[in-house]
Amino acid sequence: MTMLPQRRVNGAGGGTAMAGAAMCCVQLGLAASVELSARLGSEGVAWLRLAWAAVILVAVTRPWRARLSRPALLTCLLLGVVTAGMTLLFMAAAVRISLGMASALEFLGPLSVAVIRGRKSGRWWAVVAAAGVAALTEPWRGDADPAGVLLALGAGACWAAYILLTQRAGDEVNGLQALAVSMPAAAAVTTLIAGPAVFGRLDWGLLLTGAGLALLMPVVPFSLELLALRRLKASTFGTLMSLEPAIAATIGFAVLGQAPGPAAVTGIALVVAAGIGVTLQDKTAREQLILPANGDAALEAGHPEATPSPS
Repeated sequence: MTMLPQRRVNGAGGGTAMAGAAMCCVQLGLAASVELSARLGSEGVAWLRLAWAAVILVAVTRPWRARLSRPALLTCLLLGVVTAGMTLLFMAAAVRISLGMASALEFLGPLSVAVIRGRKSGRWWAVVAAAGVAALTEPWRGDADPAGVLLALGAGACWAAYILLTQRAGDEVNGLQALAVSMPAAAAVTTLIAGPAVFGRLDWGLLLTGAGLALLMPVVPFSLELLALRRLKASTFGTLMSLEPAIAATIGFAVLGQAPGPAAVTGIALVVAAGIGVTLQDKTAREQLILPANGDAALEAGHPEATPSPS
């Protein structure tokens, strides 16, 4: 009787639950960040999250014990710069457009990496994603904030760069070591950008709130995603992560009262469908190859969505 729950936790069901919990944590953290931005501004909230995340990760992982080569250290530092850019850009987008729209537009970053790296026939999914963007933003009506749309797309570009840099460092640095170096670098970058304008507005309540936000994202989600990847095939993990824009829209509605219209719902569904389609097609293509039996699942599959999100 005691073995059944343990098997569920260690098996695919447990991995699915962990991936789902990670996505919910990310989106709940984003929703809370949007509300807090009224007091600190989007840049201030981004700085507070990253600063606390850096403190927590340094305390837990003690990165000075890791022996990194110079190229690996440089890659981790670049990851920090990209993480700072993604966080700042996404927060600036989320205060201008809905959470569901911002998340769907940001998701185009990893989706683009998957499409470009995939087979030519898979590039039809780019058309599906483009149709989703058109439905989301409805440019013919002009209701969506153009700055918010561009900022979310910029965050997506940073996410794409994060995936490429993570895969480059994967042979030398494990996930937590990379995060332990990149997160302090990201905190340093955002401190230079937003710190001076925020320091005077901080109080103990805001500092404690920032610690909670840092746990909601990225500390807890990243840990859950790493655990999920040990229990799921990379293609299954990628399919699950493709659902994040839909989860963002649901939490945006439940927490922030952002009710998406029919066109936005259609757009989010098309972006999610494109993400699932690319992932499943990539899996089908790779099943025709002889893959090594060992190694990290994310690197073995080579699919960008097998890389935990830095959010």
